[in-house]
Amino acid sequence: MPGTSIDWKSTHMPKITFIEANGTAHETDGEAGTTVMETAIRIGVPGVVAECGGACTCATCHVYVDDAWSERVGGPSMMEEDMLDFAYDVRATSRLSCQIKVTDELDGLIVRVPERQG
Repeated sequence: MPGTSIDWKSTHMPKITFIEANGTAHETDGEAGTTVMETAIRIGVPGVVAECGGACTCATCHVYVDDAWSERVGGPSMMEEDMLDFAYDVRATSRLSCQIKVTDELDGLIVRVPERQG
């Protein structure tokens, strides 16, 4: 309708791309306020197990944040660093996806799933 405006913020959902160890990509809409782990579980990304359901008490939602996004996502908290000690093949960009909140600023985020979870 003429004169009707759409509030972009209320209709926009940040895009997140999950890339499996074998290269298969899964692009989806994330919901602001949820976590990257919850997004992965919702669409069934292989390799994101999330045994503790997002309580930061396991390392089975480990992902590698794409280098281009590393600074924007930020680093792990001390508690998260302790849990990453149990993860497989930890790298400089390793994060637990349960600790990454989906925000509009993360629109386009790319994370890679390790070959296996710790």
